[in-house]
Amino acid sequence: MHYITVENLGFSWDNEPVLDNISFTVDQGEFVILTGENGAAKSTLLRNILGLLSPDKGQASIASHNARGEKMQVGYVPQSIAGFNSGFPSTVYEFVKSGRYQQNRWFKKLDDQDYEHVERALDSVGMQDQRHKKIGELSGGQKQRIAIARIFATDPDLFILDEPTTGMDKESRANFYRLLRHNTRYHGKAILMVTHDDRILDDYYDQQIHLVRKEDSPWRCFSMSSCNVPS
Repeated sequence: MHYITVENLGFSWDNEPVLDNISFTVDQGEFVILTGENGAAKSTLLRNILGLLSPDKGQASIASHNARGEKMQVGYVPQSIAGFNSGFPSTVYEFVKSGRYQQNRWFKKLDDQDYEHVERALDSVGMQDQRHKKIGELSGGQKQRIAIARIFATDPDLFILDEPTTGMDKESRANFYRLLRHNTRYHGKAILMVTHDDRILDDYYDQQIHLVRKEDSPWRCFSMSSCNVPS
């Protein structure tokens, strides 16, 4: 089942083309990485998929329901989400736990499964030892990591991640990628992730979408050059 569908998408900023003829799908249970040089409009493509921008031509859409027929739940991590106010009163644990209060569950008591999701989310970004700290005490990189953990705690069907491992060391990135792969392979999640880490990811992803500059374009206009499964 296609969770994301992009067909012949083109997009321009102020009448200057930046994306042209982009077509691909992301299916249930698939881990797809999106790569390209700096300035290759990768984040712009994600925003078109999310409906935050409208393409000039073609289309980009997210399925309204998951493979079980339930409403599609999307977890989006933008490129920089570390801008918490230094006086933010929550602890790391409380902030991540709030991700379980989704889908009209604000007045429902959390159960053991909810708490298990929270613990796994903290583990996924290496923030267990910081769980009792106030958010305002964290570094920018740590704030980025707990924001990702909160997305994991919501347990979405589809993850859309824009360079989520910024600020993580090599071991933390590897653990994070293993968790993503586990979520696609064993839980049927779908993942579209912008990254520059494609060599490290060779053992984890299913498909690569690579954006390259069009040779005949006078502007920085990018098209899709490859869509391949690692050997």
